[in-house]
Amino acid sequence: MNTIVNLSAKQLRQAAALKERIDALEAELASVLGTSSTATAGAPVRRKMSAAAIAKIRAAQKARWARVKGVGRKPRRKMSASAKARLAAIARARWKQAKAQGKTTL
Repeated sequence: MNTIVNLSAKQLRQAAALKERIDALEAELASVLGTSSTATAGAPVRRKMSAAAIAKIRAAQKARWARVKGVGRKPRRKMSASAKARLAAIARARWKQAKAQGKTTL
């Protein structure tokens, strides 16, 4: 494919003539259909969201953030002192047995 830099003067004139014909045909088509052509159309019209739609989106986003942050979750259960002491004793016994076998890791 040729780039515009590599085109000869004759090819550039031919391309310009084709572009003018295309523009003229688009204008003629627009006049026949009674619409504006795509080339002359301005910026696209932005659609507005209804207040209800914005409220739904906002509520959904707040719910997502609440799940991420953990808002409204039950607090974690705390272990009693006696249960901690029992687990610590079990761990000490396990380590005592491991050291007796000459192990440095479990």
